[in-house]
Amino acid sequence: MDKKYNRFWLAVGIIVLTLFLDQLIKIEVKTHMYYGQSIRITDWFYIAFIENNGMAFGMQVMPKAVQTLMRLVFSGVILWYIWRLAKARFKMGYIVCIALIFAGAVGNVIDSIFYGAIFSESTRMSIATFVPAGQGYADWLYGRVVDMFYFPLFEFDWPSWMPFVAGKHFIFFSPVFNLADAAISCGTIAVLLFYSRTFGESFALFKKKD
Repeated sequence: MDKKYNRFWLAVGIIVLTLFLDQLIKIEVKTHMYYGQSIRITDWFYIAFIENNGMAFGMQVMPKAVQTLMRLVFSGVILWYIWRLAKARFKMGYIVCIALIFAGAVGNVIDSIFYGAIFSESTRMSIATFVPAGQGYADWLYGRVVDMFYFPLFEFDWPSWMPFVAGKHFIFFSPVFNLADAAISCGTIAVLLFYSRTFGESFALFKKKD
């Protein structure tokens, strides 16, 4: 098989595996934990079930339905970009990074599109269950993204002499996130650290015609 197809299908394999694991973990958490429930694994690692309305780490910058549709379009562009990278035989490591970003974006889009329509409400008193499509806690496109990984690596109280934050409690790392968020973050950080030049060179693909 041509090497360009090997690159593309390896990227597809990474995407499928990441999406499978992301959804498996989310469904397991959502159907076995109460909202807000936290399970201690170690002092610095918890499974803490929360949901959010936005993108990575809970960010939301526009109406929910618009944001979901824009993320779908963005995901389509990234898939096309991966194909062009493979066809142009770009570095495999770079393609893997972009595949992780794509998988993370799609993983959270799946929650937004489907979860509101196929799951009952997760509350502090009841665990969500699957329901007939369209009879869930929200309309299509309005589902909430499931988060569960919490790493409070260390925490302390700011000393009283510190301006603005005196006496406040600080936790590092405080965001709760999911595997899709981690894929986006890892892919992005790796591109910035190791493939910044390759990223710049790849813009030429948008000017080329098949």
